[in-house]
Amino acid sequence: MIDHARDLDAVREATDRLLSATGKLDAAALAQPSRLPGWSRGHVLAHLSRNADALVNVLQGRPMYADSETRDRDIERDAPRPPAEQLADLAGSADRLGAAAAVPADWSRTVTLRNGVTDSAARIPFRRRVEVELHHVDLGVGYELEDLPEDFVSREIDFLAERFDGHPDVVSTRMTADGDPVRTTGGGAEGGPVTVRGTAPELLGWLSGRRDGSALTVEGGPLPVLPPL
Repeated sequence: MIDHARDLDAVREATDRLLSATGKLDAAALAQPSRLPGWSRGHVLAHLSRNADALVNVLQGRPMYADSETRDRDIERDAPRPPAEQLADLAGSADRLGAAAAVPADWSRTVTLRNGVTDSAARIPFRRRVEVELHHVDLGVGYELEDLPEDFVSREIDFLAERFDGHPDVVSTRMTADGDPVRTTGGGAEGGPVTVRGTAPELLGWLSGRRDGSALTVEGGPLPVLPPL
């Protein structure tokens, strides 16, 4: 069962870690490339700030973004800002999201995200935690997949695997993390089942497109090629 209150606490903790790391970066460091193709570290931070505001929109029943062009334009606009402005916006947008989440509401209601995707309102805090945790890794400032909290890694593996359930281009894939069965995903494509084994961080890296899966052990066929998230 989703515990949105606990997830909100976890988001605050993850945000504090991110703010601490960001506070150590100067303008030159923010201008350097992140691990996301085409984005500097400033782009990543700008995206996180605008994502927080977008999730306020979701919780309050408005469209997440006006449109994709506006979202992309806002990130490009905010990416080159000085460190102090980036830090203030990151903290301020997180506070606005926290305030919106503190308003009494029906957390079982269905909300609409980008591209018509729907979800329970109760899962919005975890979705935000995903953004904060994984993009902290994407900054390339010493916070790695291996540093992520174990409970987060386990839940995110399950969350990502769920997205590939029955996917027409993914063979049936059994995943084992640290020796324990995790989940079977895919199944729409011919072939398989394939068993993928490895550490939880490596499995998460493969599922999230942040690692190539070369550290994983595969049985029953080649490592499945996953479509973009």
